[in-house]
Amino acid sequence: MATNWYMFFVSGLIPLIIGALWYSKMLFGKQWMKVNNFSEEDLQGGNMAMTLGLAFLFGSIISFAMSGIVVHQTNVYQMMMPAVLEQGSEAQILFTDLMTQYGESHRSFTHGALHGVIITLLLIFPIIAINALFERRGWGYILVHSGYWVVTLSLIGGLLCSTLSWT
Repeated sequence: MATNWYMFFVSGLIPLIIGALWYSKMLFGKQWMKVNNFSEEDLQGGNMAMTLGLAFLFGSIISFAMSGIVVHQTNVYQMMMPAVLEQGSEAQILFTDLMTQYGESHRSFTHGALHGVIITLLLIFPIIAINALFERRGWGYILVHSGYWVVTLSLIGGLLCSTLSWT
């Protein structure tokens, strides 16, 4: 587990911050409202505390999942489980040696952001597109939402990759 686990919650705020900007009238709010056939009245009401609270919870869950993708060293650790947990075991010695030599490999903001783009293009975009096709929505809908996730996951991936510290 990360020694600075609070970064999952810090990065969990990214979807809310980017969403507030992305879906504002300053950026893509008008297009978003148009492709969803929303009016100003449609957006009034609702339990915003619940919406924002759940969005933060889900953003934190996404961040936790992203950490295993953007920090490659966790995959080595997982591969060696449970033997790596045994004090003085061959697996623990090997893991320690590997981390001494390669523990900082691919640990940059740019590397994590690249993974955010890849995840969006190969996973999120197709999911949004499939849903949009069956809901009879157009490319505007697909592109507005996919663009949001490219930016959001790039920032989450970059932040986690460059800041998480593992024991």
